[in-house]
This record gives sequence, C-alpha cells and structure tokens, in this order.
Amino acid sequence: MTASLLTLADSRLPAGGHTHSGGVEQAIAAGLVRDPASLAAFLLRRLVTSGAVAAGLAAAACRGRNLPVLDAEADARTPSPALRAASRQQGRGLVRVGRRAWPSPLWDALPAAPHHPVALGVAAAAGGLTPRDAAAAAAYLSVSGPATAAQRLLAMDPLTVAAVTARLAPEIDAVAEDCLSRADGELSADTDPLLDLLAEVHATRGDRFFAS
Repeated sequence: MTASLLTLADSRLPAGGHTHSGGVEQAIAAGLVRDPASLAAFLLRRLVTSGAVAAGLAAAACRGRNLPVLDAEADARTPSPALRAASRQQGRGLVRVGRRAWPSPLWDALPAAPHHPVALGVAAAAGGLTPRDAAAAAAYLSVSGPATAAQRLLAMDPLTVAAVTARLAPEIDAVAEDCLSRADGELSADTDPLLDLLAEVHATRGDRFFAS
C-alpha cells in the first residue's frame, strides 16, 4: 500500500500534472513569487485553500461517496473556468494511467472528464489505500507541482525548493487530518480568489510555458 501511495504522489506519474504550474507561473509574472520565502508563502496559501478542498474531495471519493455528486461539489468549489478546465484535464490524465496501474470497476462510476481530486480518490481506493492516504496525496500534490514549476521558471536551487516543500510536511498532515475530522463528511470550501484571478489572467496569455 505504501508503494501505491508513493506512486500516486510521484510527479513522474504520467497523468499530465507536469504541464500545470498550479498558478505559480502567473504568480511569478505578477511578482508574488520571486525567492524561496515568497514561494513558501504561496505554497502554504495554496495548501490551506485549494489543497484543503482537494484533500476533502479525494478522501470522500476514496470512501465511495457518490462520484457524480462529488464532481459537482468540485465544480461548485472551483469558480474559475480556467481552474475547472485544468482540473478536468488532469483528471482525465489520471484516469488513463490509473486504469492501467490499478484495474478496478471503481473507475466505471466516474463521470466523463472528472475533476482531478475525485479521480485521485478513486485511484487511491483502486490501489488499496485509505481516505487518509488519498487526502495526504491530494494535499501534497497541491504544493509539490507548483514548487517544481517555480524551480524551473526561476532557475532555483533544487535543494532549496525541496527543503521548502519538506518544511510544509506538518501543514500537509494537518490539512489531511482536518478533512477527515469534519462531521458528516463535510467538505471544505476554502477557496482563494487570488488563485482564481491568477488562473484567469494566465489563461489569456500567449507566452505561457504551463497549461495553468
């Protein structure tokens, strides 16, 4: 089971995540991210908002909640059309690789082009993981992808970026635990208008390196 979790959270899993910056490309263009300290602040902000939402959705999907309903819940918590499109692109990619990595009838219950956290929860269940594992993977991916993108865009020292990500481990664990402790499976709605705005501006650019 540990191997499945490591695979699911690995950026090398060919699910398309490497083509998305999680908003950090536009944050760099806006001068919000420019060094390790500002990157750490951006990652933490993303973790406790969209990362918390993703963790809750992934855990709920892993538990076997109604997947089309969860997908609609994800839509309602993603007001930015650009972010909705990015999430569904990554969801499709994860379904493609997940069906081959962890064959299971669970995949058939997903709607077409599901949001990424919903697909992630199904992948976790198909791989024999727990809702806690699904939440942790979603929370971790909410910071690891943007961190890698920032490293590439700013030519930052890989060891420094790895340290920034590693220092967020307690917060990642806290986000995962919080979504599991909510009564009656309540889902977080802690979205961030700044991330929505960055995504919409980024979508209009013709010179971007990342899809989102």
